[in-house]
Amino acid sequence: MLMTKNLTLTYLSSKGDTVMVNTRIGEEVVKKSLRVRVRLDYKGINRPGRFFFGGKSTDEVAEEIREQQVGLMRNIPLQGVSIDEVDMSSDVYSVYDETKNAQIAFAPVTFTLRVDSLEDLVKFIVREEFRKIEIEDPENMTLTKSEVERLLFKLSEEVMHYRQVLERKFSNR
Repeated sequence: MLMTKNLTLTYLSSKGDTVMVNTRIGEEVVKKSLRVRVRLDYKGINRPGRFFFGGKSTDEVAEEIREQQVGLMRNIPLQGVSIDEVDMSSDVYSVYDETKNAQIAFAPVTFTLRVDSLEDLVKFIVREEFRKIEIEDPENMTLTKSEVERLLFKLSEEVMHYRQVLERKFSNR
C-alpha cells in the first residue's frame, strides 16, 4: 500500500474477476477505474492500382485503415473498457522499410480509455499497432501476488492468441 499526502491507493480485488483501484481519502474508500491513454499506429503499405487507375498512396492507405479500425473500436463494445476520447489529429508519417524495400506510412491514433482492470489493457498492448501507454489516473497503485499472476496469465493468453492468428495468416499464403 502506498501513502502519499493522506491518499492511499491499493489495487484490490472486488467481486468476480473485475479488479478496480480503491482510493482512500481519509476514512472514505472509493472504487475507481483506470484512466489511460493508448497510442496505436496503423500501418499502410502502397497498393498498386489495377490497370491505369485506382492506386492509393501509402498515406491514404494508412489513413483508411486508421478510420476503419477506429470505427470498429467505437462500435464493438469491449467488456471492461469504455472509450472516452479518440484523437486522430496526428499527422501520418512515413518510414523506409529495408526488408520490403518500400516506404511504409503510419497513421497514429490516441485513445483515452477507462478500464476496470489492468487485465483489460492487455488487449491493447499485445497488438502490433501498439506504440505507447500513459496511465493518467490513479497516480499510484499496488498489486498483490495473485493480481500479478492473473495479469501475467492474461498477457500470456493474449500473446498465444496473437501467435495463432499470425500462424493462420501466414499458412494461408
